[in-house]
Amino acid sequence: MTRTEHLEWCKQRALEYVAAGDFNQAFASMGSDLGKHPETENHSGIRLGMMLLMSGNLDTAQAMKKFIEGFN
Repeated sequence: MTRTEHLEWCKQRALEYVAAGDFNQAFASMGSDLGKHPETENHSGIRLGMMLLMSGNLDTAQAMKKFIEGFN
C-alpha cells in the first residue's frame, strides 16, 4: 500500500468514529493507524492533535473532521 493509500485508509476509519460521535476514539484510531505504515509512523500531526484535543479544540464533529481531513 502506498503512503497516500494508507493515509486515506486512516482517515476513513477515523471519520467513521467522528460520524458515531466518538471523537476520542477517532483521534486514537488515526494515531494508531498512522503508526502502521513506515512513511506515516511518528507523524507530527499526532503531537499537534494531542495538544488540540487536550485543550478542548477538537470537541466537535466539525473540528475533528477538519483535523483528520487535514492530514497529508
